[in-house]
Amino acid sequence: MVGIPREEEAVTDQPAPENPEGDEPIKQRKNSLYPGVSDELAENMKSGWADTELRDLRPVEQAPHAARRRAALSARFPGERLVIPAGNLKTRSNDTEYSFRAATEYVHLTGDQTEGGVLVLEPSGEGHDATLYLLPRSNRANGEFWLDGQGELWVGRRHSLAEAEQLLGLPSRDVRKVAEELTALDGPVRIVRGHDAGLEEALADKLDADRDEELRVFLSELRLVKDAYEIGQLQAAVDSTVRGFEDVVKVLDKAEATSERYIEGTFFLRARVEGNDVGYGSICAAGPHATTLHWVRNDGPVRAGELLLLDAGVETHTLYTADVTRTLPINGRFSELQRKIYDGVYEAQEAGIAAVRPGAKYRDFHDAAQRVLAGKLVEWGLVEGPVERVLELGLQRRWTLHGTGHMLGLDVHDCAVARTETYVDGVLEPGMVLTVEPGLYFQADDLTVPEEYRGIGVRIEDDILVTGDGNRNLSAALPRAADEVESWMARLKG
Repeated sequence: MVGIPREEEAVTDQPAPENPEGDEPIKQRKNSLYPGVSDELAENMKSGWADTELRDLRPVEQAPHAARRRAALSARFPGERLVIPAGNLKTRSNDTEYSFRAATEYVHLTGDQTEGGVLVLEPSGEGHDATLYLLPRSNRANGEFWLDGQGELWVGRRHSLAEAEQLLGLPSRDVRKVAEELTALDGPVRIVRGHDAGLEEALADKLDADRDEELRVFLSELRLVKDAYEIGQLQAAVDSTVRGFEDVVKVLDKAEATSERYIEGTFFLRARVEGNDVGYGSICAAGPHATTLHWVRNDGPVRAGELLLLDAGVETHTLYTADVTRTLPINGRFSELQRKIYDGVYEAQEAGIAAVRPGAKYRDFHDAAQRVLAGKLVEWGLVEGPVERVLELGLQRRWTLHGTGHMLGLDVHDCAVARTETYVDGVLEPGMVLTVEPGLYFQADDLTVPEEYRGIGVRIEDDILVTGDGNRNLSAALPRAADEVESWMARLKG
């Protein structure tokens, strides 16, 4: 990776070049703005560049949907100044940054993913005027283009403000002025916190934590019901994820020769080629690692005869993510005990999916799946029944561990700060998308179960759309029943 020259490495600190037409070295003049740069080089870098402005651009596909969401936001907070930042780059180590991922609220309301961007809704009449603050093209006249660490010579071309206006359907201004302009205005401000510390500090005397939290909660709840565009993006994410799972099955023999990292890398290749990224750290848990819910180290062995729990999702270019889990026999065939446990989880998932329909309580699918799992644990003699007693005391949770699902969208755990009454105590509506993912996990050191159970973890997860008359499994292209899984794997390995 090329580093930005430090001042001591700049032009004037090197021996002056020889003059090809004489014996005297060329005299370099220090530039007053950038001391390490000669006036000659600074002048040279100002000119000779082609006009690259893009004209007659068509709006991005998200633009009309984002406009409707901004209208809903405006109606909820009439007469109030609202600020939604995209966030900024974060340092990974020394002078390198993590890949940027814009704040979900910002993306949902703009369709933009630019670091440092800020959406401002200014009260106007009965509604708001929306303005997008962005970093303009690099200035070539003052050297920013090639001497600033975020200059376009270093990080690549960005859209001009005029281009952004065409693409996003929003008036755009220089983000370097946003703090000054907002602080000069009278009246309170609501901001989505946690994404732009500098802007929060500049507006501190205009902010109130409770009011800001109301804004964040509303924007979370605004994502509970997906529109047709969002459902299409989620389906695209799931379809790519299906292909990623197929890729993994085809290379399980190579993973056996290396580690879980081979599985992680294989899925990531599919995500990177077809999407933006993975929506979360892939869980590539082989053998007893499958009993660790968020096993993302992915550095363990992959052994024939054991199970692989693969929980992964492609994130699209528009940042919608899938979230799918399959538990696969690494050698292609379930053992008798593995199949028994797998079938129990499959039966629980079937019950959970059947409970997803409009008008049902959100908790219904969890309760349905937990009832089946509790029944299996009683049937297998692992816990004393009856089932009602197990459920009342929550005894099944030693092995079921987690909730049976969550909302899905721009975030893998979407709508996470929505109010309890509108989410977990709410009612399902058409357009909601959620996961159904029961599991059973028998820890390797759990002495309350027979030894043969220990180290086995099974989870099956699908992405379910609530429809007008029931539900649709967006990830139905991936086999779920044990026989179907074995046949599918044999065909792919074949």
